[in-house]
Parts: sequence; structure tokens; C-alpha cells
Amino acid sequence: CLPANQERFANGRLVTVQFHPSAQVVMTAGHDRSVSLFQVDGIRNPKIQSIYLESFPIYKARFSVDGEQVIATGTHHSMFFVYDMMAGNIIPIPKVRGVEEKFLRNFELSPDGSFMLLVGTSGYLHLLSMKTKELISTMKVNGRCTATAFTPDSSKIYSYSKEGEVFIWDVRSRRCLHKFEDEGSLEGKCIAVSKNNQYVACGSSSGVVNLYTTDVCLKENHPKPVKAIMNLVTSATCVTFNPTTEILAVASRDTDEAVKLV
Repeated sequence: CLPANQERFANGRLVTVQFHPSAQVVMTAGHDRSVSLFQVDGIRNPKIQSIYLESFPIYKARFSVDGEQVIATGTHHSMFFVYDMMAGNIIPIPKVRGVEEKFLRNFELSPDGSFMLLVGTSGYLHLLSMKTKELISTMKVNGRCTATAFTPDSSKIYSYSKEGEVFIWDVRSRRCLHKFEDEGSLEGKCIAVSKNNQYVACGSSSGVVNLYTTDVCLKENHPKPVKAIMNLVTSATCVTFNPTTEILAVASRDTDEAVKLV
């Protein structure tokens, strides 16, 4: 296949590549302040459009669950943008009332499309309504939160701290249900929950990815991993399960081609 974005290569680092949830479209976004959409046909991959966000290098961009919006956060801004693809409007969200953060970078969207979770500094997690982009509630972990993941039914949130602890939250009550220590983790980097809710994968700065079963994570404070994946020699920065929970992809952005499929 040809490069997906061959009709418009980015001028800076790409930080996001994501397939549209229902159309044959791929989005790329990055440090050159632009979000581009391509029709994926494998032959020409024509560009549909590019939008440019002035003086806003993108840290992360994601399609909404219904595929009608793109949410983009910046590398050094406290605001974020919503691109309404149906109306063709770019909507700046300058300040979320109740969220006192200098930078808003990392976020997750709940699988049911109801919530947006913003990862703040000093361990704060801000839960917003996806519909209104207003604050519903704020939660706090000990230390600094580096990664979060919703369970497939959107009822729980796993938040992974820099200190290697994982906190499990109930979305409805915003209470912490349980916390456990990721075995051997010196610094938490990334976390993923499988689509069938059977497994949780935790990737750390040492490059080790621990795979746990979710039932053990909810009961024990020092669970034993089903498997420890040691193949990466640099920091594990991305873990993702495929839709059928048969393959786990682990990757490190610290070196070229550091991707493993397990």
C-alpha cells in the first residue's frame, strides 16, 4: 500500500494517526499545527482536507466516538479545539470552568461517547461532558498521573501514576474502587484495557509491559502479571489491543521501528 498520507506529508513530527470509527478515512495530526483527513483506498489515498490551527502545535487529536468531531489539544496551551466535521466549523474551547491547568495535553474519550477525561498536573483528572465540554467532576491520584484508560463499557477508569500505581475509578460515583502496584514499575508510561475487558496492559519507562487479567486487578494490591513482555529496550510509550483481543501492540517512540506485536 502507498503511504496513507502521501498526498500531504507533514512538515513536523506526526503525533496522531487514527482511523475514522465508521468511514474509510484516516486522520493525521502533528507539530506542524495541522489536522489532515485522507480517504483510504490503498491506491491513491486522496486527501479530503487539511485544517490549520494557528500557533497551535498539536499534542494529541482524536475522533469522537460518533465520528462527527475531532478533538485536538496543544503542546503548550490550556485550551483545546473541537473541529465539527459536519458543519465544517473549528470551535476553540478557551477555558473549562473549574479546570485550573496551565497546559492541557493528554486526554481520553469514553467508548460510549459520553465523557472526555483530561489528565491534569499534580495527579488531577478532570471528567468533562462530551456534549457540553463542561466539567462534571475532578478526581485526584497520589503523585502524577501519566496515562488513563476507560473500560469498554465506560463504567470505570484506570489511571496509571508516575510512581507505578494504578488507580481504578467508578465513573458514576467518581470514587476510587481499588488501587494496585504495577510489578517492577519504576515509572508508569502507558496503559490499555482490552475490548472484551479481560486484560489490562501497563507499560513502563524500563520498556517492560505487564499484562494482567482485570479480575485480579480489581482484587489484589500486588497482582502477578500473566505475562511480562521484555522486548523493548527503551521506554514503552504505547500499548494497544486489537479489537478481538488476540494481539497486543507495544511500541516505543524513543527509537525507530520499536514496535512489537504479541
